[in-house]
Amino acid sequence: MNFALFLLILLLLTGGVWALDAAWLGRRRRALQRQPWWVEYSASFFPVILIVFLLRSFLVEPFKIPSGSMIPTLLVGDFILVNKFAYGIRLPVANLKLIGIGNPQRGDVMVFRYPEEPSLDYIKRVVGVPGDRVEYRGKRLTINGQAVPTKQIEDYLSRERMQYSRRFLEQLNGAEHQIMVEDDAPAFVAQARTYPYFENCNYNMSGVACRVPPGHYFVMGDNRDNSSDSRVWGFVPDENVVGKAFFIWLNLGELGRFGSFH
Repeated sequence: MNFALFLLILLLLTGGVWALDAAWLGRRRRALQRQPWWVEYSASFFPVILIVFLLRSFLVEPFKIPSGSMIPTLLVGDFILVNKFAYGIRLPVANLKLIGIGNPQRGDVMVFRYPEEPSLDYIKRVVGVPGDRVEYRGKRLTINGQAVPTKQIEDYLSRERMQYSRRFLEQLNGAEHQIMVEDDAPAFVAQARTYPYFENCNYNMSGVACRVPPGHYFVMGDNRDNSSDSRVWGFVPDENVVGKAFFIWLNLGELGRFGSFH
């Protein structure tokens, strides 16, 4: 079950019992008579669940990184915090935007509901916003005809695979972040699927070029050759956006990773 939905159900149950006791059951009890256990527990847990629900729905939500698609920025096992109001106030569970505050920008690390299975949360970097023409050919990113600046830095050693990969500083929206590229991986997209607005994209042996439709975003993993992203399954609609990732608060395997990231 979706955790947000589970939390909402608990909130409604405990809140309903608390309200029922305050309005009716409590008045029927005799003086000094104890509350039933189910009323006592509901009254105790309701304020705690309410605070957690409000914080998680409108302020920040914790996530755990499950895959290596965002290496070297985010590692498997990183626990991160996601700003839930950066892109607007949304109705919990339904994720319907109530108040617009901002929109995802190129370079943002964004959490969203996977378009093919909305019960799953994905995290990728936004590289294209509505109206952009995004090209990723020959393992080079171009946006609206302008090559995105990159600078090669020291190679990255994967501890899991014991393999070196080329690492670059890439600049989007004036901010730098790291990406990783493997020389022996093909440039073409081998497993692209049919998705909404598929006709906006052109695939060939050197990569893909897409025009981002209104209300959608083009996202990619920083681990460019080991990421299933918009190149494979298409654009992220605005109604799937969850929030902006901004802080690593724990990694049990690497305790020193506490802090913000780009």
